[in-house]
Amino acid sequence: MSEANAGKALTVQVEGSSFARIPIRTRVVMPGDDLDEFIREYAADVVRSGDLLFVTEKIVAITQGRSYLVDDIKPRKLAFFLSKYVTRTPYGIGLGMPETMEMALRECGPIRILFAAAVSAVTKLFGRKGDFYRIAGDKARAIDGPTSGTIPPYNKAVVLGPERPREVAQHIKALLGDVPEVAVVDINDLGGNILGSTLDKPAEKRLVAILKDNPLGQGHQSTPLGIVRAV
Repeated sequence: MSEANAGKALTVQVEGSSFARIPIRTRVVMPGDDLDEFIREYAADVVRSGDLLFVTEKIVAITQGRSYLVDDIKPRKLAFFLSKYVTRTPYGIGLGMPETMEMALRECGPIRILFAAAVSAVTKLFGRKGDFYRIAGDKARAIDGPTSGTIPPYNKAVVLGPERPREVAQHIKALLGDVPEVAVVDINDLGGNILGSTLDKPAEKRLVAILKDNPLGQGHQSTPLGIVRAV
């Protein structure tokens, strides 16, 4: 079943062409769910030739066993220290809590996180933003912490980024009979990033522009899949 999220336009114009964004409403993905079965259940009968299916990184990660209850994460002292200096936004906690910072330290290694934090501290003095995640990389950027708007049980969990997202995209494309192109995306109300896809780089850049207003929504919409269709 597909339906638009409130406040999100059904179509956008990018580079002189119009594209429909079609969110696909699903049940909540749980640890232990099979991603192939989930995609078949909700997307197989919806996608058409020429479509692009975009899949949120969160459901890929959850089906890979990469979600962790906050209560089960024991942050080290360094995680408590570094998390104090992360700017929180209304759209997500990011690494601004000890538990998410702890997972960043585990995923990326302390040396890389410390280097990213040091460079960011210096460049912020000159008004430059974003260097922390540019240096820490996609694994740090993709870590998703709990917020009040997150669907349970993930309002009490930390979800890491997915493993091998490009391979996942290629696998889903083959699963659906090579009908759509596929992208695993990290899109929120602050912007977006393509973690892996079957697209070339210019097409990935265009996809970010098409999805920049986050048509899947940020909270309880339960729309972890979507279709981009030329109109």
